[in-house]
Amino acid sequence: MQIKNVLVVCVGNICRSPMAEYFLKKQSPHLNVSSAGISALVGYPADDKAQHTAKRFDVDLSPHSARQLNASLVADADIILVMSSRQQKHIEQTWPVAKGKTFRLGHWQNANVSDPFRKDQKTFDEAANLIASCVNDWNKNLTN
Repeated sequence: MQIKNVLVVCVGNICRSPMAEYFLKKQSPHLNVSSAGISALVGYPADDKAQHTAKRFDVDLSPHSARQLNASLVADADIILVMSSRQQKHIEQTWPVAKGKTFRLGHWQNANVSDPFRKDQKTFDEAANLIASCVNDWNKNLTN
């Protein structure tokens, strides 16, 4: 199966998943990449600290607007990348169609990406570094 539609998921859809979405879009422009949140802050822009951090990677998060994860987004995705094992389990239990196509962003490193929300800039920088590294891993495995 060829991967075309990638959905990146976190909790609020304002920190981790937007960074991963835009990093992946930059590295793999041939993919249709979007993001959503399990408990999204619908309509909110990317967190200011996430935007600041993303600029270090020459990525602009200003177009981002948070949206809620739903059955349609899950069904349309060829692959769903989440930040933790817990999120993977939740999505697979809520939408059984997600089984077999939901993976941790840190799958190749056996890592969860901790939530930097409401933490200091250093925590956002650390999360972004891990996200960028994980996106590099996925980029190698999503392209033929």
